[in-house]
Amino acid sequence: MGEVSQNSSSFKLPGNSLLADLVSLDLSDSTEKVIAEYIWIGGGSCMDLRSKARTLPGPVSHPQKLPKWNYDGSSTGQASGEDSEVILYPQAIFKDPFRRGNNILVMCDTYTSAGEPLSTNTRCNAAKIFNDSRVVAEEPWFGIEQEYNLLQKDFRWPIGWPAGSNPAPQGAYYCGVGADKVFGRDIVDAHYKACLYAGINICGINSEVAPSQYEFQVGTVTGIAAADEVWVARYILERVAEIAGAIVSYDPEPVHGDWNGTGAHTNFSTKSMRNNGGYELIRKAIDKLGMRHKEHLAVYGEGNERRLTGRCETADFNTFVWGVGNRAASIRVGRDTEKAGKGYFEDRRPASNMDPYVVTSMIAETTLLWEPA
Repeated sequence: MGEVSQNSSSFKLPGNSLLADLVSLDLSDSTEKVIAEYIWIGGGSCMDLRSKARTLPGPVSHPQKLPKWNYDGSSTGQASGEDSEVILYPQAIFKDPFRRGNNILVMCDTYTSAGEPLSTNTRCNAAKIFNDSRVVAEEPWFGIEQEYNLLQKDFRWPIGWPAGSNPAPQGAYYCGVGADKVFGRDIVDAHYKACLYAGINICGINSEVAPSQYEFQVGTVTGIAAADEVWVARYILERVAEIAGAIVSYDPEPVHGDWNGTGAHTNFSTKSMRNNGGYELIRKAIDKLGMRHKEHLAVYGEGNERRLTGRCETADFNTFVWGVGNRAASIRVGRDTEKAGKGYFEDRRPASNMDPYVVTSMIAETTLLWEPA
């Protein structure tokens, strides 16, 4: 498809207008059939998204009305060749911003033919936690700040950076404006609009501290739906970047040097925290998170120790600290929350490549279900 040059932020379909017309062809005038793109997490890296499409006889509005499907797990590192069939269970539906019309994106999780969840199916365990009556009663809200970097496809080097070297030091790029500060904005804006079209609760975007580093925010969303939406937002971003000829990197520290790392700050509150007197419950929840600091960091993303250095708005990997308005803390409480005596807190530890099913469910488990010995 189209390419993103080293210093370009634009992308487009190739000049063949017939191909472009066919890609955007609206089927609703000619058939009631719809296309469902089934999405799942593969067995490669922690960011291994896969998908394939099937035709349905008509529109579907609820995942339980969708058929289960299967794929060759031996080709995704999730099964042996002798017993390779993996079953897809539809879990969440979104509008398809690429095919549009009544076509849909379907977030699935993965099971063996015997109905056992795969080891890579982190959604299954998360669902058990979020379905616990104690968690349901607290209506846990999440807001996830997903950071990422845009790289050139051929060189795997950030878009807009001089070949093999660094641009001017960070300082002018955060929420920047101008061709010497922002690279890849078309990709970012296209992703934003595509997520809104899909029905994802994306609430904002911004360029980040390092050049070609961006963030989108999903939330506020209740329970496991927050993780579903982040995964589908990631899928849409990968598809937009694919069209643009760019690579999305979720490496927490993609370029060595004095550059801010790439994270996925996770904001959290419960019904009790949002009510009067909630600040004391926030303090108690933070105490619990501190007691399980090592357990959380063990599943908060690969390579996170390269990011959590105690510099560049991070806490040290091995040290738990919280504070009000402190962006160098493990957990930050906003000043508005302190003033109101209720609200939410921000867990700043998760890396950009974290699994939102794992992170959101573990925060809920630690703060609502776990009790220290």
